[in-house]
Amino acid sequence: MTTAPAVSVRGLPQWLTPVVEAVRAVRPEQLSRFLPPEGGGRPSAVLILFGEGERGPELLLLERARSLRSHAGQPSFPGGALDPEDGDPDGVGALRAALREAQEETGLDPSGVQLFGVLPKLFIPVSGFVVTPVLGWWREPSAVGAVDEAETARVFTVPVADLAHPDNRTTVTHPSGFRGPAFLVEDALVWGFTAGLIDRILHFSGWEEKWDRSKEVPLSAYA
Repeated sequence: MTTAPAVSVRGLPQWLTPVVEAVRAVRPEQLSRFLPPEGGGRPSAVLILFGEGERGPELLLLERARSLRSHAGQPSFPGGALDPEDGDPDGVGALRAALREAQEETGLDPSGVQLFGVLPKLFIPVSGFVVTPVLGWWREPSAVGAVDEAETARVFTVPVADLAHPDNRTTVTHPSGFRGPAFLVEDALVWGFTAGLIDRILHFSGWEEKWDRSKEVPLSAYA
């Protein structure tokens, strides 16, 4: 990318206004109990990309290859670790990394993405990543797909309406004792860090629908 990416809310569709307002107001502890430790961690970024499909607002996700050592087969947002050339992880570096990783993983054209917000940094203990969630509007959609099948099994979009629908929501249980929100959408179980962010975005944007939090599924059933 020849120019540094920037964050702007100019010209966004009206339906994104609740998300913009939520991003401005939310505090780190409202997103996750896992916050960056004092010693830090490996800087990384993910792109939470909103588009508009045939059924309204949607999110771009990918499913990681099952051959990977970390988070194998798990649906996630595009993203990854910052490279030295990305720059300051507290500034433009996270923006560059989110767009670069999304392009490398899904083939999307970054020039068609308008970044409009950045959420507080969060921590993933199992991998040691300190993650900056970067939010974008897919102003000019481009073709996407798995660029490297050794890393990405598939790329897909999920309507926000499906993510919010009570029938598609559940609580996942992990053998380690972890319990967290999950979504049964597009023949996939979205759980973990990604599901936690989606859950919080739905909640703080006012898009959340009442769902049965007592409904649980074991992760082993989808391994």
